[in-house]
Order: sequence, then structure tokens, then C-alpha cells
Amino acid sequence: MIRTRIAPSPTGEDIHIGNLYTAYLNWAFAKKHDGTFIVRIEDTDRTRYVKGAEEKILSTLHAYGILPDESVDAGGEYGPYRQSERLEIYKKYSEELIANGKAYCCTCTKERLAQVRDEMKEKKLVPKYDKYCLSHQEDVKKQIKDGASYVVRLNVPENTDVVFQDIIRGEVKINSDNLDDQVLIKSDGFPTYHMAVVVDDFLMKISHVIRAEEWISSTPKHILLYLAFGWELPIFAHVPILRNPDKSKLSKRKNPVWASWYLEQGFLPEAVLNYLALMGWSHPEGVEIFDKDEFVKEFTLERVRPVGPIFDVKKLEWMNGKYIMKAQSSKLKAQILHYYNKKNLDEGIVEKSIPLIKERIKTLKDYWDIAGFLFERPESYEKDIGEHKTLLKKVTETLESIENWKANIIGENMQSLATSENIPFSKFFMILRIAISGKKVTPPLNESMELLGKEECISRIEHAI
Repeated sequence: MIRTRIAPSPTGEDIHIGNLYTAYLNWAFAKKHDGTFIVRIEDTDRTRYVKGAEEKILSTLHAYGILPDESVDAGGEYGPYRQSERLEIYKKYSEELIANGKAYCCTCTKERLAQVRDEMKEKKLVPKYDKYCLSHQEDVKKQIKDGASYVVRLNVPENTDVVFQDIIRGEVKINSDNLDDQVLIKSDGFPTYHMAVVVDDFLMKISHVIRAEEWISSTPKHILLYLAFGWELPIFAHVPILRNPDKSKLSKRKNPVWASWYLEQGFLPEAVLNYLALMGWSHPEGVEIFDKDEFVKEFTLERVRPVGPIFDVKKLEWMNGKYIMKAQSSKLKAQILHYYNKKNLDEGIVEKSIPLIKERIKTLKDYWDIAGFLFERPESYEKDIGEHKTLLKKVTETLESIENWKANIIGENMQSLATSENIPFSKFFMILRIAISGKKVTPPLNESMELLGKEECISRIEHAI
């Protein structure tokens, strides 16, 4: 029974694009094997908790079509799916560990912990807790009884090789002497990530833990917890983290990292997912453009490469443009209307404009830049055409005489006027384009004028004059 999950933390504006990548892999792997994909909210870091972030994360996943089978919203038989609602569960299992000598309470102050770590650094040892409280448990119990603040720590065995098989990276081995007696339950009663993730993954029957490579160093800690409980291990697969073209890690300071930002900039969800699918993985037939169904069919964890893939927004723009070019006009119309829903665009104009713009835009945001003049008269002009008032008056007279308002007839009449006025076509149509749209670059001008209508075109030119 294949069960995968992601466990985003509501500590930012939204879900990180790297977490969306991991979510897509988890979702696709589950779908490929008729399994279950779970979204669990890890909201135990109360100091960094951001109000509304959970709702934003779930909304963004929905917008990308990565729908969980079990979650806070969808429900499921292994809930609750919000960690803050599972505190009694973590407490129960921490007490079990303490009773079995696998964990212990610690009352050391922050000052003492800092001192211990500094001393270890001076001795060039791994900076970690020195197990002081483990050997003073009677004193610790008295302090706790008197109201002292405490945490629960895992009792990490000494000089033990922790070994696990990673589907992507092969055998990974870390000696326990390099591991700290990690905190399992914080002084506020909330679990740490390490405690909660192991308990939740086991109780929710997660079969495959597919997550970013930055968690590799934590996996031995998790394995020690599994062993302490006597639980069977899940299968691990640590996927590479996304990197910039200069090989640096994506960061909030340097990059647009929130997944919703890409939708706000007019990227299509299916294009973003297609691009993410190619991060560390390649289609067995070498194709670059494929939909979610094709990805589910072909995806295997064994084909994921461990080297950090390059996430290049320029390459994503290229792919998004390809999706727009091959989109059905009806679907693209719906996407444009949805993207510009606050502008209440005329559906008829949008529909008629699509053949004019499909090969000219890379994102939905580009649509307004190139076709916005079809809905709003220009308020400014990218080039001064004041010296051409006489010519523009002749243009309006010629346009007035056209009875069959079609693009080819408009073009023929305009070419005739340019020839009679001895003006090069390029210069003539640039003047006309500026008068009609205010812009130097637009979709095909004659077709745009047909779409705008005779009266509107003449009115715009008179306004320009």
C-alpha cells in the first residue's frame, strides 16, 4: 500500500516552489501506484507561525491541481492532519520512550547548553549535548516537580553506525557519535520536527518518505527513533534541492520562491509542473513537454538524479510560451478571463484576440502588455506623432470610405494611401499603430483594427490628432 505525504509548515507567505516540486513528486508517485497522497500541516513551530499561511498553502496546491487524498480539508481515517491537534499523541509516545530508557528529561538552561557547545568547539569536538541530565535524573525529577522548565531528549547510543538505503543515493551511513541527543518535546509541550514526523509517518502508514536532500542529515535521528519504538522503517528517497543558474540555493532574498508568485505572474500551472518534473528527472524518450498524466505514467524515483537541478525562470518562460501556443483557444480564453477577472474583460474581444497573440506572449501577464489597447484607449503614446496630423486626417478620411470593414481591405486602403503620400510602409504603419494603440509593438495592426471596429479606430485617431 503506497502512501506518500508532504508536511509543509505555515511559517511563510505560502508554499515554497521547492516544496511544490517535492509535493508533485510525492503526488505523482502515489498516483502511479494507485496509492494515497497526504498533506499534513506541521504547525508546531509556534514562534514562526504565520496566520493564514495554512490556508494559502492549501489554496496554492489546489490551484496547481495537486489535490490530497487526505488532509485538513479532505479528512481521512488517520487524522487529525494538523500537528497542533496531536499533542496528546506525541506526549503519550514520549512517555513510552522515557519509560523504556530511550529518552530522558533535561532541565539544562540555555546558558549551560551554550557553554557546553562552546567548550566542545574549543576541543574541536562535535558540538552537542553532554548527557549531563541523563546521569542526574533524580535531581531532574525534583526540579520538574518544583516547576522547572524541561525538554525531552532522545538517548542516542554511543558509537553506533546508523545505515539506511536511499532509493536515489544508495547506502548512507552516519555514526551516532556525530549526532546530538536531539530534543523530542520542547519546553512548551510541542514536539520538535524530529519527534512529530516519525510518529505521524508511522501512525499514518507512510510507505515512502520522499523529501529534499537537506533532510539527509536528520534521517539517522529519525531512524534511531523508529528503532527505539521498534517500528518498521519507511523507504527513503531524498530528492535534490533546486538551484539557481549560478548553482546557489534558491533563497527568499534573491529569488521569487513562493509557488503562488508564478501564478500571479501569469505562468500556467501545467507549465510550472512540467518544468518542475524535469528537475533532476528526464522523460525516458527525451521529450520536454508532457502533461501530468504522462508524468505519472513515466515517473520513477530511480531515474531521479542526485545532482542539484537548475531552476531557470527564463527556461520556464520559454516552456510556458510553448504551452500557450499549443493551448486550445477556448481554454486559453478561460485562463485569460480568470487571470484578469478584476478587469471584467469583454469575452468577445478576448476570444477574437487569441489568434493574434498566441504566438507572441510567454505568460498571461504579457497579454495585457500586448493587447490591453483592445480594451482601453491609450492615455499616452510611446512615440510623438504630433507632426503627422495632416497625414492622420487623410487616414480618417480613407477609413471613413471603407464599407466592408475587414483586415485585408483596411490594409489595402492604408497601403494605397501610403503610396500616394510617398511614405514608406514601415513608417506609415508605425504612425498608424501609435495612433491606434499608443504602442510601437502590437498584434497584427489590420486585424486589431478590424476587431476594434471602424468607429473606435477613427475616434482614436482623431483623439491622437
